[in-house]
Amino acid sequence: MATPAFEDLAETFEFLDDWEDRYRHLIELGKAMPEMEDAFKVPATIVRGCASQVWFVPDISGEGKGAVFGFRGDSDAIIVRGLIAVLAALYNGVPVADVAGIDARAELERLGLNEHLSAQRSNGLRSMVERIRSVAAAH
Repeated sequence: MATPAFEDLAETFEFLDDWEDRYRHLIELGKAMPEMEDAFKVPATIVRGCASQVWFVPDISGEGKGAVFGFRGDSDAIIVRGLIAVLAALYNGVPVADVAGIDARAELERLGLNEHLSAQRSNGLRSMVERIRSVAAAH
């Protein structure tokens, strides 16, 4: 059920043999992600439950059954920016009605990230996924 962008990402991670290579790739993903404008970095867009500052702005296009989920995000921590890029690959472009059916934990396991993230990063990642799901459910 993953998007083509996430499948490409998973394929890349499969070729990376160890955690350090995956970690470096995650950092590169964070560096490559466009920065969010400061006007969007306000208390209303902060994701609670993250150790780092994380901002999330939904970008849903269309209405009803044709609505497609999207979001922009940013963080003050480069590794978290990489995690945001991974979540964008997983969720952006998915029909809003299908967002709740994505098993983010299982998909992220395919990247080999779960066992190497700190408890704080894992909690933050969970908070981001919860925000994504709640925004989609409210649409």
